[in-house]
Amino acid sequence: MPAKGKHRRPKSLRLTRTIAAAGTGGAALALPLLGATGAHAATPAAAQHTQKAAAVAPAAAKAAAPRTYAVKAGDYLAKIAGEQHVSGGWKKLYADNRSAIGGDPSLIHPGLKLSLGAKAAAPKAAAPKAAAPKAAAPKAAAPKTAQAKPSAAKADTAGTAAKAASTSTGSGYTLPVAGATIGTNYHVAGSMWSSGYHTGTDFVVPTGTTIKSIAAGTVVSAGWGGAYGNQVVIQHADGRYSQYAHMSSLSVSAGQSVTEGQQIGLSGATGNVTGPHLHFEIRTTPDYGSDIDPVAYLRSHGVALG
Repeated sequence: MPAKGKHRRPKSLRLTRTIAAAGTGGAALALPLLGATGAHAATPAAAQHTQKAAAVAPAAAKAAAPRTYAVKAGDYLAKIAGEQHVSGGWKKLYADNRSAIGGDPSLIHPGLKLSLGAKAAAPKAAAPKAAAPKAAAPKAAAPKTAQAKPSAAKADTAGTAAKAASTSTGSGYTLPVAGATIGTNYHVAGSMWSSGYHTGTDFVVPTGTTIKSIAAGTVVSAGWGGAYGNQVVIQHADGRYSQYAHMSSLSVSAGQSVTEGQQIGLSGATGNVTGPHLHFEIRTTPDYGSDIDPVAYLRSHGVALG
């Protein structure tokens, strides 16, 4: 009996230890379950935050993306700045895109892309192809500028403040623009022109002014003329040619017949200019370098310029 009692006593102790171990193990197992429950409870809030961040990111990226504008025929910086609501006006627009435009803010060409409201990331490698097709350029070197500066106007003694009272003379000839002031006159000397002098007469008019054929004739060319911008050249019955340059848009095409006073386009500031005006020439051939005095020519046909 004592031997059996001794045998049962260790068995009882082992059972107690087993229960105690089981209890300890149960407590140990409870901790990971509580941790897992807490992690599971936090997951919906984290997912919701992630979804909100994902929704906000595209909107923020869109708001931060810089706007761009492709220059069209007839555009100039002040016009673009106004229409596109550029804060700071054309000066800010020019400062942001100086690397693309260059040293003269008036020299912008159709197709040139401008950054609106933010500085352009990099300069353009080359001028747009549409801006200067080689085939339409004058044979001789085009004049570097065709401008209507106040100083040049003051130096003009032959009609600086001349105005056209009427565009019809009854002689078959008329002024190319109505009510225009002459800016830079013919043959004014200057290093800005490749010929050493101004090859035409500038009529100071705002962009969008109607340009008319001075007489009946046939359109020899109508399109891009390099430094002359958008231009039209017309041959007349006396064998002379009239040229109209820097226009914002053209209304005629090569080969078309026109009448005296017929609209051939609208004035502008395309090509190599410092501001909107009409550069007008009379030539003995359709090409650059054959110019004659356009004011004297018009007067010889009864057109008064004051």
